[in-house]
Order: sequence, then C-alpha cells, then structure tokens
Amino acid sequence: MTDPAESPTVAHGALHGLRIVDFTTVVLGPLATRMLGDHGADVIKVEPIDGDLTRANGTVRDGGGLSSNFLAMNRNKRSIAIDLKTPQGVEVARRLIATADVMVHNIRVAGIERLGLGYAAASAINPRLIYCAATGFGQNGPYRNKPAFDDIVQAASGMTSFVQQQHGQPDFAPTLIADKTAALAVVNAVLAAIVHRERTGRGQYVEVPMFETLVDFMMAEHMGGLAFEPTKEPAGYRRLLAGGRRLLPTSDGYVVALPYTVAQWRAVFARVGRDEVMTDVGVSNRAELNAKSGRLYAALAEITPQRTTAEWMAMFEEMDIASTPMVDADKLTEHPHLKAVDLFHSEQHPTQGAIRTVRPTSRFSDSPMRVERLAPELGQHSDEVLAELGYSDEEIGGLYAQGAAIRFQG
Repeated sequence: MTDPAESPTVAHGALHGLRIVDFTTVVLGPLATRMLGDHGADVIKVEPIDGDLTRANGTVRDGGGLSSNFLAMNRNKRSIAIDLKTPQGVEVARRLIATADVMVHNIRVAGIERLGLGYAAASAINPRLIYCAATGFGQNGPYRNKPAFDDIVQAASGMTSFVQQQHGQPDFAPTLIADKTAALAVVNAVLAAIVHRERTGRGQYVEVPMFETLVDFMMAEHMGGLAFEPTKEPAGYRRLLAGGRRLLPTSDGYVVALPYTVAQWRAVFARVGRDEVMTDVGVSNRAELNAKSGRLYAALAEITPQRTTAEWMAMFEEMDIASTPMVDADKLTEHPHLKAVDLFHSEQHPTQGAIRTVRPTSRFSDSPMRVERLAPELGQHSDEVLAELGYSDEEIGGLYAQGAAIRFQG
C-alpha cells in the first residue's frame, strides 16, 4: 500500500502564498520563521547591514558567513539586508509590511517603536497584518524592558534550580531550550492568528514572551505542591528530580530502560534473580512506585554492569520494556532508524558546497513540508525583493550607494 505521505497531491506546503516578513535574529525568531517557511510561506529575512549575529555562531567553514547554526535556522528564506537606521531603509521595511501577511520581530518593543515600525504604525499600513512580537518578558509586566537571552530565562524560570535539586549544583540544560520553546509558541500563535483572520478578515497583534512561555512549558509537570492552595509541598515532579530517571551503566556503555508499571519492575528483578528488591524497597502499588522509583533504579544500576549493552537490550526488548542504548550525538547520522526515515539530508549549497541538513519532521499527505531554499547569503535576494516592491533599477542602485541596503557580492 502506498504511504499517502509519500504521494503529495499538491506541490506546495499549507502556507504557500503567504508572505512573512522576518525582522528576527539569533535563535528564537529565526527558528520560528524557518518552520513557517518549511510549510511553504515566502519568508523574507530582513537583516541588518552586518548580518544576523548567528552567521558567526557555531561551526563555520572557510571563515564564511554561513555557520552551522545559521544554516539550520534560516532555510526556506530570502535575505535582504537594509539599514533601519536610515529613512530609506525604514521605507523599504514599510513597503515590505504593506505586502505581508505576517510580520515577526524580536526587537525590543521600545526599539521597534523608535524605528516607526510598532504595531500601530504597521497595522495602519496593512490592517490585515498579523504582527507577532517575540519578546523576552511580557510587555504588561515590570520586566518588559529587560534584555533576555536563553541563559537569563533558564535561570529566571526555575529550570536551573530543578537541575540543582537533581544533581546538587544548578546548571543549564545543554540546549537553547528557552529560545526553541518560544519559537514553537510563535509558530502556534501565528497559525492560530492566520485561522482567525481567515474567519474574520482581521489581522491582530500577537505577543509571545520567552520567559512566561518557558515557565508554562516547564511547570506542566513541575507544578507539584504549587498546584494546590494553600501550598504544603514544594514544586517539582519527584519522579524526575529524585532519581526516577537513570542512565544504567553496562560493561561497555549505557542503556536507558523504563519499566513503567509495578508488574514490569517485578518481572525485571525476577529475570535477574533479585526478586527480593521489590519487597526490600517496599513497592507494591503505583503510588509507592512513584515515590521510590529512584531506589529501584539504584538497585538495578548495581546489576547492569555485569552484562553488555547488547545483552541488556535483547532482554528488555524480549520483555517489551521501553529501552534504548545511549547514543553518542556524533553517531546520530548512522542511527538505523534515522537512516531509514532519511532524516539527515546531504545538500549542495551554492556557496558552501556539500552540507548536511535535518529535513522537516512532520508529514502531510496533501501539503508536504519541503526544503525549497537553503539558508541565504547576506543580502542574497536584495535585488529581487526590492524589484518586487516596485523599486526601479536606478532606485535600487541609489539605495546601495546611500548605504541603506547592500547587494550580495557572490
């Protein structure tokens, strides 16, 4: 039987025909607009004259302006580089807004207001515009003007304190989780606003604050005692914080196994000849399991070094217990499942040569996500975008001569 996701009936994604003007830099905004571009939207990335900071962040080949980070977060976009500190650059931005369905920015609100590109000004240009401000902190609170980066938000949100509860020392998650969580929230909010406009014909202002978004994301399972008033117990999901997750050492690596029920735990210890563990720890029902799973993992971790990873995996798979060997990140491209689903793609970039990308992961039978464009060089599409906005060749040359925009020199 043919997989419907392998036989698309249309050539473009669900957002084909929509234009998104992207005034974002670094991670939060660019990742969000990339995901919208993966759905087929025409994303025009408006960069400062010296480019998005992430062009130099991560691994860079041959000193160029397309780092590994930038490549990952800026595909399916066209780049135009303009100087918003000049009246001519602001006029280009205003013309772009007039043609847009969605505008996304992560400039501080006071800053974009000074440029004359705040919501009131933008919606006056284009009343149907969906205007999304990705902010650090909600603009109705006292922190509204504070700068926010992933490190700041992780520490302020309580996330690093949960790491301290788990490991004795506060630390950051080894990923830009605040940025990326907020990026997903931006996509969700923009899509909802698009549906609303389809129903009403009206654009609107949308704000996605990174701080509040991460708190909401994290506290879904960590409300703990804060879920009830008056509060008598601390915040936090005890299973996660008290050893209820464990990498189990084997004789040649690590495995993760998740016996999820009392019966599964009992079966595991019976299989290795340690039936007494369940009685000794005092686990006979779900409530006791939730409270004492850390002790069960500690007992299992004393046993697992006696066998190889392959031996443990064979046993857990035979018992239908969720499990995996720990995979080194450098070996992900060789993971059998990821190879089978073709997650990592080799592409030929026009200026960078052979590069590897991660394809869009969601699958649609009628409106497939696609990689139509690899990440652009700075100002690569300035000529064509300016022409689309009605600038003549002479006017485009004047913008370049005045320093209000730059032309790609490739």
